[in-house]
Amino acid sequence: MSSASTFNPNTEPYVTPGERLRNLISQDGICVQAPGVYDGICARVAIEQGFQVVYQSGAMTTAARLGRADLAFASLNDFAQNAQLIANLDPCVPLVADADTGFGAPPNIARMVQVYHQSGVAGFHIEDQVANKRCGHLKGKVVVDMETWRSRIRACVIGRDSIYGGSDIVIIAWMDAMAIESYDAALSRFVDARECGADMGFLEAIETEEQIKNAVKVLAPMPIMINFVSRGKTPWFPVETLGAWGVKLAIYPGQAAKSVLQTIREAYQCLRETGKDHAEAKGLDPRGFFDIMGLEGEVEIDRLAGGVGFSQGA
Repeated sequence: MSSASTFNPNTEPYVTPGERLRNLISQDGICVQAPGVYDGICARVAIEQGFQVVYQSGAMTTAARLGRADLAFASLNDFAQNAQLIANLDPCVPLVADADTGFGAPPNIARMVQVYHQSGVAGFHIEDQVANKRCGHLKGKVVVDMETWRSRIRACVIGRDSIYGGSDIVIIAWMDAMAIESYDAALSRFVDARECGADMGFLEAIETEEQIKNAVKVLAPMPIMINFVSRGKTPWFPVETLGAWGVKLAIYPGQAAKSVLQTIREAYQCLRETGKDHAEAKGLDPRGFFDIMGLEGEVEIDRLAGGVGFSQGA
């Protein structure tokens, strides 16, 4: 398990975030879980809990940074700044980030790949909705034509290939066409994306075991990623079952955000109605909170450097 609170000089050979992610999704019979994280607190807790990959949802990033619904309000800067924070808390835990529709035309998309690479992102998904997109589990989605879709993937590859020194950032094709056209049409778009250079497929709002198994078979050797949203369109399959079916990555975008929303609502209601601290009963004092945020590691750095800022403890 990675530690969020202890400083450990890293003596292992450097492995890029992209290579770490590729190694994890190449394991036979294993589906890796990636919880949704949208800020430093979420990321620290996910690291503390030992998750090997974390996922930055566009919907939750938009909610956390802008306080708005997932309707294409967030910019590349919003996404990339958030990603840079999360990806660099523990570079040994790869971050998969949402890239919406790429933030513009092919040159913009190529730049997005470069910015994500510089931010430390291990992989990202780009979708086939029109620019004025919305959450994949909402109604009213519209997808672009096939040639526009192909150009988006090609632009991702061009952007990756033009990075000085090379890049192995993972390009993930997100398909919303299933909800608008058909399952077969979505698979056809996946095949095109694979031929244009995509590394992984993400069939949004897939609904049955048969569809998942067939997608794994049709798109092999390209790995498949599945999205789980509570009360969404995709049934909640156990991760062990997904691994046996050949799915390589399972993401849970709203796992933290929905729970946090309810907890904050209860805490503020308690404060307003009783004047008491709802969190007091949880037993987490300020020191316990800061330990999860990496306090011990900072104290150790200060000691090793000869500092005296924490000579009396923290």
